[in-house]
Amino acid sequence: MIYPFSVKSNFVMIPGGWHGGWAWAPVARRLRGAGHRAVTLTMPGLADGDDAAGWRLRDAVAHIVGEVERRDLTGITLVAHSWGGFPTTGAAQQLAGRLSKIVYYNAFVPEPGRSTLGEFPPELATEIRSAIASTPDHVWIPSLDIVRQALLPDEPEAAQRLLLELMAPHPGEYGEDALDEPAVTDLGVPLAYILSEEDRGLLRPNAGAEYAARLGVTPVMVPGSHESLLTHPDEVAAAVMSV
Repeated sequence: MIYPFSVKSNFVMIPGGWHGGWAWAPVARRLRGAGHRAVTLTMPGLADGDDAAGWRLRDAVAHIVGEVERRDLTGITLVAHSWGGFPTTGAAQQLAGRLSKIVYYNAFVPEPGRSTLGEFPPELATEIRSAIASTPDHVWIPSLDIVRQALLPDEPEAAQRLLLELMAPHPGEYGEDALDEPAVTDLGVPLAYILSEEDRGLLRPNAGAEYAARLGVTPVMVPGSHESLLTHPDEVAAAVMSV
């Protein structure tokens, strides 16, 4: 695919729960192929072999801010997938002077004082909390059922099992912590929302459309399910560059 974009940008890409920077690699390669800079980050506790215990949302926020400042990036487009909308929104408050845009892709758009689990139906949140409490490290362990039903329902079992092998346990407090900062719409930074046509990964009906509405934007649609950054990277990359 040839991308007709001449303006070069700095993209900083934040993955969702259970995921690392590897999830953004196919899209990032396409952005670089179009002449842009693309940095993929992995949040604390979510790299292969990390100890996932004890991490808080503030740690993920600080990691994004620290990596941007270490690289001295400006004119940044932050791109968040899924749970990555939470630390991205928190980091944006501290990086506002360096930002050109924030793009949410199949992502949560946090409201002040409301956690990730607070976005789920109460029965589901209770079930997840119970699962987290049952682990010695207080983590949410991914399962093949959630991959099949929510993350990658449109792909064969071999792909589903591969995704499960790549994912890491998610620190429990990442789902319980909320942001205290003002809403992202108060920053005065351009905002966009990209939504996969078959997304189920936000774990409640019509969540993506609701999150786009929180931003005051119409979602840009791409094919595939919650993981279309892996299964349809051409389309996701084109959407990230064009929104």
